[in-house]
Amino acid sequence: MTENNQKPSLPQHELLAKKTVFGTLKLSDWLFAALIAALALFAQTHVGHHMDGYETAILWGSVLIAVFLGWLFKPLRIFMPLSAALAYAAVALYQGNIGNGSHFLLKFFLSSQSAVMWQCTFVFLAWFAYLVGLALAVRKKSDSNILLTMGTAFAWISAFAGFTGLLVRWHESYLIRPDAGHIPVSNLYEVFILFLVITALMYLYYEAKFAMQKLGGFVFTFMAVVVCFVLWYSISRDAHTIQPLIPALQSWWMKVHVPANFIGYGAFCIAAMLGVAELWAIRKETQGKATWLPDSQAIEEVMYKAIAVGFLFFTVATILGALWAADAWGRYWSWDPKETWAFIVWLNYSVWLHLRLVAGWRGKVLAWWAVVGLLITAVAFLGVNMFMSGLHSYGTL
Repeated sequence: MTENNQKPSLPQHELLAKKTVFGTLKLSDWLFAALIAALALFAQTHVGHHMDGYETAILWGSVLIAVFLGWLFKPLRIFMPLSAALAYAAVALYQGNIGNGSHFLLKFFLSSQSAVMWQCTFVFLAWFAYLVGLALAVRKKSDSNILLTMGTAFAWISAFAGFTGLLVRWHESYLIRPDAGHIPVSNLYEVFILFLVITALMYLYYEAKFAMQKLGGFVFTFMAVVVCFVLWYSISRDAHTIQPLIPALQSWWMKVHVPANFIGYGAFCIAAMLGVAELWAIRKETQGKATWLPDSQAIEEVMYKAIAVGFLFFTVATILGALWAADAWGRYWSWDPKETWAFIVWLNYSVWLHLRLVAGWRGKVLAWWAVVGLLITAVAFLGVNMFMSGLHSYGTL
């Protein structure tokens, strides 16, 4: 008993002690929100004549999402406004004429294709820095070094260049044909660039949150493979050329369905690479050897969070796709090859989450499942476009 016959108070549980989201916000958070709202207002003022009511709603919905992401992951507060500013600089250099693309800054840095090539370059640089940094960390038995830090910096630059390139490409589509300008998510080339941006940003968030720089080599090995495909696709098929939208894609639904879909795809691909890392870590732990990777359970926790986020967005994208189908074709579902494989992907990860959360599965089986899930996702994302035909055949190779 303490003085005055009072019992000592018990410490408050951590979860109960947490404040609400709004209770943790500071002046800098609200200033960032005001900046994003101002940028959106500027966009609506200058290009509002190109937007209908649905697109205006998407614009302001995007503001809410951008503000939330900036509150969640602080580096995005610099990333998003700086990308918008650089894209606007490119717009100013064009001066309303696509023929001005020969300007030095546009030709080598700020045109959409130049920015995408810088993105591809820095994906390779990040991949190299992460792998060499990992080897150096293993040799010196350290958790970080200058090369791993450079890998993180290169990853940020790759995402920044890709995102800026997509914003500029959006403007270029209006310069080429004012009545047919469109958001750059209409073909495989454009969505692969979006995929690289989303995957890099999601990985950087998990890297910062869980302090796992050593896993960068796994994720960026896969991204380097994707870049090789993008370069081949661009050179052999002239895929980087901006084309008018086909009638099936002339819908505001595309602006919400496709980005949500590729957040899911990006998360699933990150999870697969983390699955490879976990299998490696489990093997070393089973042999009783020291592993240069984080603990396998820690890797699995990050993999679980990636799949959970991916599953949420993929579910939303599937629902949006069904609504788009009802609007375009008069029915919500037709078992088109793309729809069928999207359902298979959704079912695969729903079972994965059920086995982990309800059945309590852990370890090697779930890691292998995540790796195999990448193959299923690849069929839905790319295989359907290559080998099957249907209502979604407008994304063919």
